Amino acid sequence: MNAPGVVWIDLANSPHVLFFEPVIAELQRRGVDVRVTARDFAQTAALSRRLPVQVEILGSHGGAGLAGKARTLATRVAQLRRWTHGARPCVAVSHNSYAQALAARSLGIPVMTAMDYEFQPANHLAFRCADLVAVPDTYPLDALERQGARPQRTWRYPGLKEEITLAGFEPRPAYLEGLAVDSSKAVVIVRPPADMALYHRFENPLFARLLQRLADDESLMVLLLPRTLEQTGSLAAAGFGELLWRGEVLDGPNAIAAADAVVSAGGSMNREAAVLGTPAYSVYAGRLGGVDRTLVADGRLRLLRSAADVAGLKIAKKGPTAREVVDPGLLQEFVDRLMRLAGRAS
Repeated sequence: MNAPGVVWIDLANSPHVLFFEPVIAELQRRGVDVRVTARDFAQTAALSRRLPVQVEILGSHGGAGLAGKARTLATRVAQLRRWTHGARPCVAVSHNSYAQALAARSLGIPVMTAMDYEFQPANHLAFRCADLVAVPDTYPLDALERQGARPQRTWRYPGLKEEITLAGFEPRPAYLEGLAVDSSKAVVIVRPPADMALYHRFENPLFARLLQRLADDESLMVLLLPRTLEQTGSLAAAGFGELLWRGEVLDGPNAIAAADAVVSAGGSMNREAAVLGTPAYSVYAGRLGGVDRTLVADGRLRLLRSAADVAGLKIAKKGPTAREVVDPGLLQEFVDRLMRLAGRAS
């Protein structure tokens, strides 16, 4: 297949950088011209600097309120539309960037979007704009139908999106030691709730109890990774400043592979841990999606649902583990389908 015109990738959140890093590498290997935009939110801009392409930062997050989200969405759509005048992309792809989906759709640019959580209220927006929706095969069919993903425009792939994120990944065993992390203790990576997200409309009082439990355990080295500056301030004010990671933005996969456990009130880091063989615990207070329910059933993710669960949490050094390199087959299929969509527009 001849290389199409410009492929446009938009990064709206920190995990999207990791997801698209191998996608960009595969596209470049095939001789494709890749252009990338990103939203200034959480660690997205900082992480995007490691990508082998120039990234243009456009727009920011609208905060937790719906009115702010709507305003910044409209502003960012306008910014992205203007950006396309110079880039002239033939296809747009993201992990549910609503601004990109709206901008591209309004300009007649084919849209591919990926998603793996069925309880995100705004899925219906991206799915209805998309020419191709990519979801794991654990994503419920009835949710896809409700959210406007037509069967002929939907690809339900086997496995996890993190198998694309981690395709070909080879961990650096001494990564944390190089950052002066005390690895004589059991290292625990902790991720707070995504309290700015549209799908996160609930309190999570168990998370503070979890942090206190971890802080009281002198056998643990806790790396608390807040999502935003606001979270950093709130966690410090709540008395958890000593747990906060103050160093450079971590290479998530290498940190997870080297850690002894991951405890998250979100999703991506736990699923990366499950793929890499690091014990993963979820303190997420919302409805579990199909992906996480499958991981729980398989014993690759453990739930902390009560104060008793938190009190009984036991984390120890995991010792050396043999990790196989993640097969790149799913990554290649993702890029194949993206290129077919781009080819139809060329």
